[in-house]
Amino acid sequence: MNAHKHIHLIGICGTAMASLAGMLQRRGFRVTGSDAAAYPPMSDFLASLNIPVSQPFAEQNLTPRPDLVVVGNAISRGNVELEYILDQRIPFCSLPQILHDEFLVGKEVLVVAGTHGKTTTTSMLSWIFESAGLHPSFLIGGIAENFGSSFQLGAGKHFILEGDEYDTAFFDKGPKFLHYFPDQVILTSVEFDHADIYKDLDAVETAFKRLVNLVPRRGRIVAFDSGVSLDRCLAKAFCPVERYGSGKNAAWQITNLRFDPSATRWTVLHNGKPWADLEFPLAGEYNVWNASAAAAIAANCGISVPQIAEALKSFQSVKRRLEVRAIINGVTIIDDFAHHPTAIAATLNALRTRYKDARLWVVLEPRSNTLRRNVFQSDLAKSLAVADEVVVANVFKSEAIPEAERLDIEGVATETKRLGRRARIVADADAIVNLIAQELRSGDVVAILSNGGFGGIYEKLPQKLKMLAETASGAKA
Repeated sequence: MNAHKHIHLIGICGTAMASLAGMLQRRGFRVTGSDAAAYPPMSDFLASLNIPVSQPFAEQNLTPRPDLVVVGNAISRGNVELEYILDQRIPFCSLPQILHDEFLVGKEVLVVAGTHGKTTTTSMLSWIFESAGLHPSFLIGGIAENFGSSFQLGAGKHFILEGDEYDTAFFDKGPKFLHYFPDQVILTSVEFDHADIYKDLDAVETAFKRLVNLVPRRGRIVAFDSGVSLDRCLAKAFCPVERYGSGKNAAWQITNLRFDPSATRWTVLHNGKPWADLEFPLAGEYNVWNASAAAAIAANCGISVPQIAEALKSFQSVKRRLEVRAIINGVTIIDDFAHHPTAIAATLNALRTRYKDARLWVVLEPRSNTLRRNVFQSDLAKSLAVADEVVVANVFKSEAIPEAERLDIEGVATETKRLGRRARIVADADAIVNLIAQELRSGDVVAILSNGGFGGIYEKLPQKLKMLAETASGAKA
C-alpha cells in the first residue's frame, strides 16, 4: 500500500494487533483502532504512540471510511464493525497477511513457535541480535523490557517474530505462523492447547507439521530435545534439525545448571564439547531452555559466543512474565501470563527456586479458552499444588462454555486439597483482594496468573496492602 493511507484495526488492543498498529504508524500510515475494552500494558503502549482507540465497537468508528481494515482474530461475525465493513465492501485483511506483505518480504525471517515460551524466547533472540549490532526487526507478543516495546523496524536483514499457532481470522482458520514462510525456526514444545479451535493433540501436531514443512532445505530448525509430539512434527523436515535440552543426544546440551538468588547460570555443550558459560537474571529452568535455543539460532547466524553471553547477561525479561509488580511490607506481588497447566507449574517452580524460603501463593483466573474448559482438570490441580496457598477465581465468562465442557473449579479445589494444599474459590478480584490481604505477611510471594486484566487485581492488591499498613501504623500511633 501507499503510505499515508488510513488503516483501521478492529481488536487493536490484542498484543500482536497493538504491535502491528505501531509498525504501520512507523511506516507512515494513519492508524486508528477499536476494541471492546483496553487494559495495560497494551493500552498504555498505544497511548504512548498517540494511536486513537475507540471503545466500544461501533459503526461510527469507521467514519471517515478507512482505506483498509485489519480484522483481529478475536473478532467474529456479529461484531458491529465487521458487519459494517462487509456491508459497505470496505477492503479488509488479517494481521498475518498484512504483516507478510508489508514487512516480511525481502527479510530473513526467524520464527519462534511452540506451545510455551514463545514471547520470552523471541525477546531474548531479538536482544541478542540487537546487542550484536545487527539491528533486527521484530514483533513480539509482549513488551520486551530491554526495548520498552513489542516491535522494532530495524535496518538489518533479519525479522524475528513470534509464531502463533492460533487461528488467523474469522475468514482464515489456519494458524498465523503459516503466513510467515520462515527461514529458521525455534520450536519450543508441542502440547494440546487452544481447545476452542483444536479438537485434539493430533490437530495441534498437524498445524506444527505444516510449519515444519515450510522451512526451506537451506534453513534450520532448533527444537527442544524431548517430547513425542515434537518428534512426530519434526520427522519429515527437509532442513537440518538441531535439538537443545538436557539430554545427552542434544546438539546443544544444557549442563551445570545453578540457581542463585539474583541470577541463573549454566553451561552449554555443542556437539558434546564445551561451548559457552551463560547467565542471566531470570529464574526458572524453562527460561534456561528458552535462552539456549535463542543462543543456538544466534550462533548459526554468525553471532559470537561473547556477544551472546553479554546479551543474555543484560536481558531484562518481558512484561507480564514473572514481572514483579510491587513489594509492599515484604510481600512480593508477581504478574505472570501463565494460562496452561504446564506453564503454571513452570512458573511456580521458577518462583520456588528464586524465593526458596517464601510462602508461595497462587491466585488464578481461569480465563484462556483452554483453561476455561475441563480438558486439563486434573493437570491443573497438580500444577497449582506447587504453591502453598491456592486461590481460584470463577471461570471467566463461564456462560460462554457449555456446562459439560466447563472447568469444574470445585473439583480443582478438591483435588488440590487432596494433594495437601489449602485451596479456596473466591468469586472475583475484589473478593480475593479483601480476603488474602488480611492473611499476607512479610516474606510471602503472590503469583497472580491470568491472560487478561483480572478485574484490576494487579493494582488493587498493592493498594489494599498499603491501606492496611497505614491503618495499622495509625493505630499504633
